[in-house]
Amino acid sequence: MPLMFRRSVSLGVSLLVLQVVIVLMTTCAAGLLAAKLQSDRIREAYKDRMLSVAESVARLPTVVQAFDSPDPAATIQPLAELIRKASQVTYVVVTDRNGVRYAHPDPRRIGERVSTDPTAALSGEVFVGTETGTLGTSLRAKVPVRAADGHIIGMASVGILESQLADDLAEDLPELIGWLAAAALVGVLGAALVTQLVRRRTFRLEPAEIAQLLETRDAMLHGIREGVVAVDDRQRLALVNDEALRLLGLSENPTGLPAADVLDEGLLELARAEDDLADRLVLAGERVLVANRMTAKTHDRAVGVVLTLRDRTELHDALRELDGQRTVTEVLRAQAHEFSNHLHVIGGLLELDRRTDAVAYIERVGGAGSITADIIDGANADPALAALLLAKSSTAHERGVELRLDPDSAVDIRAGDDALTVLGNLVDNAVDAAETGGTVRVLVRSSAQGVRMVVDDDGSGVAESQRGRIFDLGVSSKGADRGIGLALVSRVVTRRSGHVAITDSEMGGASFDVWLPETGNR
Repeated sequence: MPLMFRRSVSLGVSLLVLQVVIVLMTTCAAGLLAAKLQSDRIREAYKDRMLSVAESVARLPTVVQAFDSPDPAATIQPLAELIRKASQVTYVVVTDRNGVRYAHPDPRRIGERVSTDPTAALSGEVFVGTETGTLGTSLRAKVPVRAADGHIIGMASVGILESQLADDLAEDLPELIGWLAAAALVGVLGAALVTQLVRRRTFRLEPAEIAQLLETRDAMLHGIREGVVAVDDRQRLALVNDEALRLLGLSENPTGLPAADVLDEGLLELARAEDDLADRLVLAGERVLVANRMTAKTHDRAVGVVLTLRDRTELHDALRELDGQRTVTEVLRAQAHEFSNHLHVIGGLLELDRRTDAVAYIERVGGAGSITADIIDGANADPALAALLLAKSSTAHERGVELRLDPDSAVDIRAGDDALTVLGNLVDNAVDAAETGGTVRVLVRSSAQGVRMVVDDDGSGVAESQRGRIFDLGVSSKGADRGIGLALVSRVVTRRSGHVAITDSEMGGASFDVWLPETGNR
């Protein structure tokens, strides 16, 4: 078939033609098999009839006694013809032990020797088969004729022409062909119905168009920078694009797996929600995501939900930094006013020529909030930890909070990135709780067994009723888009098989005690 012709044939025509060909081939094969079975059934029926007639003739007392008469044919021939007509066979032949006929449908053949081999029957065996004789090719049965003492005195042969068998089969074929034609017609109508159904299900699109749509869809879904996760009505993942794999930290495509086995609790709750939701903060592992939920519908019937995911980790850090900068700006504005007052005092002392008092005043007001050497010395075994504490100390000072390092701190080996993540979030939350004029105390002990971090503040503390859920995503007393830092702390502690405890601090606020065992993931 030329390529241009194959391309011009529509999907509907191709489906219909293929199904009609299959139906016709199946019908023809079934017809041939049915004809073969009917032919075998007719042949078996005639075999049984001929064998029964032959045995009846061979056992008739009249036939056996006629062999002893001077003219056996005079008795046997009329009887054989009567039996032939009654049994509707082609011939009934009776011979003596030498194969000479005593009965034959053609009287002129009486007295002649049979044209086929009578050895089997004359030797005492029963023969059933097809042979060609004076009347033509026929299906025949031969049985021995025995005398009263049991010895063989002749043979009875009954047969029917093969042409008659073919005629009997031909009589049955019209009915068989009619049924086959009806079955073929039903099959063709069914093929047309199936073709229409398939065309309707494929929106009457051709295979090339369907392939192009799928390729375009895959290119779009896997090319966008937002994660897309589709969950069907059976709570199984129907689609996960490349960005979603990255955001969820998956190495293999989980399409087809139960959503409960793949998605984190926050995403799973979002997928199971009844209403559409927008811009919900969720955690996927230790990554902060912004998720949207939309119900997917087909013909006004809900078939699943679609979750779109955006990476909020960097944006979250930027927002926290911006929030801190806003606070610093307010603090600086207040300090600028205070600094102006200090300058006026210093200027007045200088005008009064009281230089000693001016220097003492400068030392008294200028040393507040300076970064102490304790922080640097206490973390000198881990430059990253020292840098973190210095940065947090500076930020806390700008917000009017004093950050202290507990004298019992000891950093024998580097704390690791997980410890820095946990400590940074705990200090940020403690500074928020302490507010202006407060104090935060940090204890860090790092060894080969792991890292212990204790952060105390003198804020309002955490009520016992809230301690069980303070690490849940979104739980915060600071307003919307908060409650992420402690959730991240919980994720890191869980992954490291550590533990975290919340108690009342000696300073009056809350105390967070975290233990991260050494796992080699540094």
